[in-house]
Formats: sequence, structure tokens, C-alpha cells
Amino acid sequence: MAMQIVGRERRKLRIRRKLSGTAERPRLTVFRSAKHIYAQAVDDVTGNSVAHASTLTREVRPVADDVNKTEAAKKVGETVAKLLIAKGIKAVVFDRNGYLYHGRIQALADAARKAGLEF
Repeated sequence: MAMQIVGRERRKLRIRRKLSGTAERPRLTVFRSAKHIYAQAVDDVTGNSVAHASTLTREVRPVADDVNKTEAAKKVGETVAKLLIAKGIKAVVFDRNGYLYHGRIQALADAARKAGLEF
């Protein structure tokens, strides 16, 4: 008997069919847990992660401990954008990973745009 894929997993698969990252324009994917948020830029051609940041990384963690989760997501967005721009990448494809574009996901994306990334 086949398992039925429902909810976020189904949305995630539907989104991933349409999105793919390259070396020039990697896919910026987001994972959100109850406490933390993670973002990584992936080159789908080679399968390599180009850059990553989360509320657990060295630059973000001291700030993330003192603010609410939305503010921490903004800091993660700024950090991943700075890492990508330092590597010469200005444009990405945003993969919301099945989450609604709202709250922490939107805050991360807006902060990355403000820091200089193009979606």
C-alpha cells in the first residue's frame, strides 16, 4: 500500500518540480522548526550547498537568543545574503519549501532582499 503524501510535503514537491538552482542562480531553501530557522543556497546541478546560515550559526546565535523568532529570521536572511554576495552571487531562486509565504519565511526573504539579493 502506497503512503499518501499530504500537507506541506505535497506543496514542497509541487514547488520543487518547478524550481531548480544553478551555480549562477542557486536555490535559496528555507527550513523552519519550532525554535529555529535554517537557510541554505543549493546548486542543484552539482548538488552542492553554496552557503548556509541558521539561528544556530556563530554570527546569528548571540542575536537570536535575545530577540523573537521573526527578528531572528531577519538576521538569518541578512547573514545568508552577505555570504552569497561575498561569493559573487547576486540572484537566487527562493524555495519556501512548502511553507506559507508569511511570518518568519517572509521576514527571512525580505531581509535577504534588503541586504542585496535579487529573487
